[in-house]
Amino acid sequence: MDENLEKTILVVDDSESNIDMILAILKAYDVIPSTSGEDALALIKEESVDLVLLDILMPGMDGYTVCRKLKSQAETRDIPVIFITAKTDEESIEKAYDIGGADYVTKPFKPKELLARVKVQLKLQNVIRELDFMATRDSLTGIYNRRRFFQLAEQMYAEASDDLYAVMIDIDHFKRVNDRYGHHTGDDVLKSITRTISRALPKPSLFGRVGGEEFAVLLKTGGQTRAMEVVSLVQQKVNETLINIGENLTISCTISSGVACKQEETATLDCLLREADMALYKAKEGGRNQSIFRDV
Repeated sequence: MDENLEKTILVVDDSESNIDMILAILKAYDVIPSTSGEDALALIKEESVDLVLLDILMPGMDGYTVCRKLKSQAETRDIPVIFITAKTDEESIEKAYDIGGADYVTKPFKPKELLARVKVQLKLQNVIRELDFMATRDSLTGIYNRRRFFQLAEQMYAEASDDLYAVMIDIDHFKRVNDRYGHHTGDDVLKSITRTISRALPKPSLFGRVGGEEFAVLLKTGGQTRAMEVVSLVQQKVNETLINIGENLTISCTISSGVACKQEETATLDCLLREADMALYKAKEGGRNQSIFRDV
């Protein structure tokens, strides 16, 4: 499949003839047309958009206002915006960049120039996404790394008044796997168990690797009973996972979990995670392959 077809570009211009021209130039991409700023903002809530081509002079909501709204929202602020307009004065160009525009193309369009500028912004966006992934994800498992987990967890903790549960998870006897089969197999086990846990957790849950074979989860579930059901399902799915480590050879692992709920007396995120970690210690001390709720 042509990778361009996987890129979606929203074109916002009140002139249908301009939109038709852009559609012809960007025929290699998935292009969504819009003839007003209001419609564009509604569309972008429903569609996954990689780039916006935005006219400045439009009746009703102008392009500057649309761009400001896009840049003010977390869901859309990182989408690059290329302004398309007949205005060529320095003040208009400066304003376009000041409010968050990534580039500026003047009318009438030069097809090769427009196409080149679109390609540059899409490539730059790919590089930024890759760098962000490398900075925030665990290189082995692909889930959030410790630093990013705690950043997002602090925000989730601050926004949750109640029904917030922390789960600390540890792979039982993981050192034995490394000692017996080698670290390469240990890596395969970590990746396999991580995938299994990710699929079993409800959305949205925050899941990160915080140590060698230790993971942390924050989730809202609707009560302690439901939280423990989720943790029990995760444990069951891990138990059922067969990990291929060689020709006709598979192994399975178990996990231990500690669970704690945010209470009025829970002062900080660290306190909540510490409570879950204490419950995890009890689960391991009590024989492993089990989940314990920290009742404080």
